[in-house]
Amino acid sequence: TMNSCKGISARLVLVRRFVSTCTRQNTSTRVGIVGSGPAGFYTAHHLIKHNSNLHVDIFDRLPIPFGLVRYGVAPDHPDVKNVINQFSVLAESERCRFIGNVSLGKDITLAQLQPFYHALVLAYGADDDTFLRVPGEDLDGVLSARAFVGWYNGLPEHAHLNPDLSGDTAVIIGQGNVAIDVARMLLTPINILETTDICEHALEAFRKSSVRRVWLVGRRGPLQVAFTIKEFREMTKLPECLAVLDRADFEGVRELPADMPRPRKRLTELLVKTADAVGSEPATGSRKEWGLRFLRSPVAFLCDQQRRKVSGVKLEINKLEGDPLSARAVGTGHFETLDCSLALRSIGYKTKPVDKDVPFDLKGSIIPNLNGYVSTGLYCSGWVKTGPIGVILSTMNDAFETADTILNDLQHGNLPTPSDSGDVLELLFTLPGLHPTSFSDWKLIDQVEQSHGRPKGKPREKVTSLEMMMNIIRTHSAQN
Repeated sequence: TMNSCKGISARLVLVRRFVSTCTRQNTSTRVGIVGSGPAGFYTAHHLIKHNSNLHVDIFDRLPIPFGLVRYGVAPDHPDVKNVINQFSVLAESERCRFIGNVSLGKDITLAQLQPFYHALVLAYGADDDTFLRVPGEDLDGVLSARAFVGWYNGLPEHAHLNPDLSGDTAVIIGQGNVAIDVARMLLTPINILETTDICEHALEAFRKSSVRRVWLVGRRGPLQVAFTIKEFREMTKLPECLAVLDRADFEGVRELPADMPRPRKRLTELLVKTADAVGSEPATGSRKEWGLRFLRSPVAFLCDQQRRKVSGVKLEINKLEGDPLSARAVGTGHFETLDCSLALRSIGYKTKPVDKDVPFDLKGSIIPNLNGYVSTGLYCSGWVKTGPIGVILSTMNDAFETADTILNDLQHGNLPTPSDSGDVLELLFTLPGLHPTSFSDWKLIDQVEQSHGRPKGKPREKVTSLEMMMNIIRTHSAQN
């Protein structure tokens, strides 16, 4: 019938989108990787580089690839995003295939995927929040830094976050690189942001923003900050923005321990130098300011009763006990209040279990593993393996370790033989409501984004709606 012919034709178009990017051989070793961020791509890269008879499928729950490189790296750090070029070369090679819009645990189960592969690698990252669990955390104006980053970077699930930037002070709970990124975005001059790939909805909100002061609050002291020297130095060089550091906070750290690791020593020296140079000079005129508040733990978010939103943070003042570099914060029973109209929680991302057949350590929020090995034929890489720590370089080294574990198991005959010799796409196309996407589909979206960004002097204007992404793909498919 005419309808059945149309169905077969559509199916052939679908298959062609994927098969053209990856030549499969039943005799090859097949590896599936769940997650297309840095951990997934670096694992695939190492596997393909060191075994010429190995093919990889990289899955992602989103229709497009690159995970935190696209949605986590700050817009004003384009150099960090250049790794996408390397990942793209891999995704277009004959032995690698991207399959998007497929969510493990929702669209497909581990039990359905495993029969198609000698090895399956879980590299889906940490896309959940760590909570403070203090009163007022659910107030309007109290947000997670993860959601805020997703908002300005165009992650579809956070595109409509709409943070209130009408007040003059923001407080960030946490002193890591994500906290620094968020502070920098709140205070960076708009003319600098306009040339980045920041989303238009965020750019418009920052244009109207009244935020002039940002405090980064940490429960411990200067020797325990989690941000790195590169990120801190960037903050000290923000145009028209003063660093407000209290010299008294650094009195105990001027004489550094001889055995202090060099990166920590350099960072501490820069902290002290910055404190000595700028002191506590107040912002004047149109200038903005930011500062670090040490030895403070949030015990409650305070509510503006008229507006029913956050108005401040109640902090307990701490003291440190134990070794200087790994000291423990202990509350003193003394408190103070920090006024704010926006509070951002930046105390870490968290991995969550996605499939009942995947072992999971709820306390550590990781998949239990030994150098990436989970169980026969099952491995993990990236933040699901280590927890949400480190930068892209450390993720790369971790991914290489997992890949080496797989290659070693392959060499010693310890990988299971796939029970299904077919292509996983044959299964995916039969699942109701599932519309897998390919790397060629991403290239269509990429072209649209770049063409929309060009007139604005931006590298791209991101598509922030899943529906719009799928419409771009469907429109092109209908035309072909």
